[in-house]
Amino acid sequence: MKRLILSAIVIFLFFGKQTSFAQNNFSAGKKVYRVAVFAPMYLDSVFTAGQLKSNSLPKFIMPAIEFVQGAEIAFDTISLNGTKAEAHFFDSKSYSKPIQWLIRYKQLDSIDLIIGAVKEPDYGELAQFAKQKNIPFISATYPNDGGIKENPFTVIVNSTLEAHCEGIFSYLLQKHGTDNIYLIRKKNDNRIDDYFKAINSSEGKPLLKIKSIAIDSSISSYALRNMIDTTKPIVIIGASLNETFSKKLADACYPIQKTNPFVLIGMPNWDGFLSLQKKDAYIDFPIRFTTPHYDSKSNAFSNFLIEKYFAKYRAKPTDMAYKGFETAYYFTNILLNYNKNFMQHLNENKFAPFHDFNFRPDSSKNNLIPNYFENKHLYIMQILNGEIVREW
Repeated sequence: MKRLILSAIVIFLFFGKQTSFAQNNFSAGKKVYRVAVFAPMYLDSVFTAGQLKSNSLPKFIMPAIEFVQGAEIAFDTISLNGTKAEAHFFDSKSYSKPIQWLIRYKQLDSIDLIIGAVKEPDYGELAQFAKQKNIPFISATYPNDGGIKENPFTVIVNSTLEAHCEGIFSYLLQKHGTDNIYLIRKKNDNRIDDYFKAINSSEGKPLLKIKSIAIDSSISSYALRNMIDTTKPIVIIGASLNETFSKKLADACYPIQKTNPFVLIGMPNWDGFLSLQKKDAYIDFPIRFTTPHYDSKSNAFSNFLIEKYFAKYRAKPTDMAYKGFETAYYFTNILLNYNKNFMQHLNENKFAPFHDFNFRPDSSKNNLIPNYFENKHLYIMQILNGEIVREW
């Protein structure tokens, strides 16, 4: 904890004036590319006159700090490769210099790339500014498009819910096309169901037979068995982002899968549901979900990050630290190598430290200008006996 607090104090001194660090051990005359990194650390709420207001850090700011720590290690790594970049770090929740102030007083006008671990309203402000200035804006963690339209400079790394539904559909089409497929949702919660209906009918007629079943907040195994046809292999899509609902559905599925070929696949946030990860809760029954982030924890970059992060912070890097490192390393390398043609080279996976990306434009009908670019590369993971492993 002491090491963590000291690290936070360093971060406050570093971020408090919205300052930057640069790799300045390069020959003069070479262009400096400037990268702005935004994260919601609420430092004005945590520090007073450079001092912590309490002897511990609030848990809610830790994901942002960990993201920044990972990004900082990435920039240090890029400098070791002999390339030239300058990183400017900003607290997106600063009272004295919020994003609107930075834009109004042209503090971001010289920036070449914006990376944000932010959500609304910061996401919308940065996306709009990026569009005005033709600056790539990388939304690193927000799984939402924020309703933006015709903004070809916004890049969504953490895929939207609609993209996850597309990924699940593709998986089912390739692996379970002849099975009995059921989409189980709560009454009056149609969003995921609507996504699947649109995806399934995009070619003019349904490609998969998917039966939608709306239930109350609870369901028993007996009731579920009476709703489905068990004469063929069964696939259940858990169409809810609610943990209580997902657990009750898994509880209902568990006895049935003991006697029938059975697949339960949930939504991308199911990986965070601790109730599904208890080692003895669903013995030998895999619960699948999708994710755009996969790290086998065995490649050179992962080992490098673990080593450097522990040396600086005496801790293992968290998922947010991995995302900070990955986003900063990948997109800064694209900027350094392709600069003005950045948006044409979003899929340069030779720079990807942990896993590949597949960025594709999202466009409205009859609209040639993309609304944004989104990562469509998804992995099928499974929670099995308390462990999370890759399935597909």
